[in-house]
Amino acid sequence: MNGLEKINADFATLFKDGREQLEAGCSAVMNGCREEAFEKFVQLGGIPQKTEAYSYADLVPVFDKDYRVVLKYIPQNVDMNEVFRCSVTNLVTHPILTVNGRWFDGNVEPELPEEVVICSLQEAGMRYPDLFLRHYNRYAPKADQDGLVALNTAFAQDGVFVYVPDEVVLERPLQIINLLRANADLMGFQRNLIVLGKHAQATVLVCDHTLSSQHFLMNNVTEIYLDSGARVDYCQVQNQYAGAAQINSLFVSEQRNSAFESNIVSLYGGFIRNNMYVSLNEEGGSCDLYGMYIPDKKQVVDNYSYIDHIAPNCTSNEHFKGVMDDSSLANFCGCIRVRPNAGKTVAYQANNNLLLSDTARINTKPQLVIDADDVKCSHGATVGQLDEEAMFYLRSRGIGREEAKMMMMFGFAHDIIRHVRLEPLREKIDDLIDKRLRGELSRCFHCTLPCRK
Repeated sequence: MNGLEKINADFATLFKDGREQLEAGCSAVMNGCREEAFEKFVQLGGIPQKTEAYSYADLVPVFDKDYRVVLKYIPQNVDMNEVFRCSVTNLVTHPILTVNGRWFDGNVEPELPEEVVICSLQEAGMRYPDLFLRHYNRYAPKADQDGLVALNTAFAQDGVFVYVPDEVVLERPLQIINLLRANADLMGFQRNLIVLGKHAQATVLVCDHTLSSQHFLMNNVTEIYLDSGARVDYCQVQNQYAGAAQINSLFVSEQRNSAFESNIVSLYGGFIRNNMYVSLNEEGGSCDLYGMYIPDKKQVVDNYSYIDHIAPNCTSNEHFKGVMDDSSLANFCGCIRVRPNAGKTVAYQANNNLLLSDTARINTKPQLVIDADDVKCSHGATVGQLDEEAMFYLRSRGIGREEAKMMMMFGFAHDIIRHVRLEPLREKIDDLIDKRLRGELSRCFHCTLPCRK
């Protein structure tokens, strides 16, 4: 039995033997999806290997560790004021904490407009069964060829649930802080569900951090539903350490005249895979996907996106940039699909990369699949090094070579970060990227852990 076969066999045993613990405390809706999801995982061959969506990512080393999967909830004694310091001046949020993929019992209930619901996924399944049934696992199955999404549906027990009713605007951003802490190598599954009613608006900030020096592997799925005229601004800052691996799958379902904008900043982590699926189901929808990744050493950052233009008169804009150093690896695979009835589509996609060393690597594969007439679509990718002419210009103005190099890399990155709408957060991310490029952020922000390879 090779490594992949053993990993898949271990999951089968865990699912069979741990079924009772998996289902404890979860709603009938969640538990009712598990069997079909695990069968799908098996039908797809288990952990993806050499599939089209994972053609550049080798997942066997990521999964082939002696992880502990905790199926029974273990309360965590976490003092949020001690272990997490956001350090973003003037940024006022509704903070929500998860630990190892589960809702933290010590979360303070924020002051929210009437009928807004923010709670654990387990609680939502029990208290709001009709709403939960309408939306849970309705959008993630769109990745019907991704066994890792099916695996999350089979094993996930908790996460964050957000419901913003019609016409309500959340004035403060919702900040979801995902912490990892354990005494042994740990694998976890987190599931989040965010639902916005007609013309509702919310800003969601996700921060990923590690608090102990174990190996971690998190398989997370987030589903977001936007009703007519709704808007979500979504920003995720991935700032873990070299022993942490995360697989994040984001599914967005948009209705008429809705808008979704995301900005995913990958600062640090051993292995990062981001899956982004957006469905523009009705006319007038728009989505903007931005991403910035800065791997070095032997880090791997893998971004995969699929924007599905189903209805006419929708727009999408996607722009990802990367700066790779040392022996790092980055992958980008983005697909824009325009369906036969999706005329008047306007879609743009770009991926730009800088290689700072001879051993850094990038695989990039932008794609357009157009089955409609009367559309405006473009895509492109660039891979290169710093512009020597621009470098000469800066040096001729008295700027040293290293400082000129930093200025050019920072300007390259800021082209993405400028789209972050929260000004205090934008300034902090700019500061973190500047430190990261200068080598001053050799591990995750405020982290004192000795990174273990």
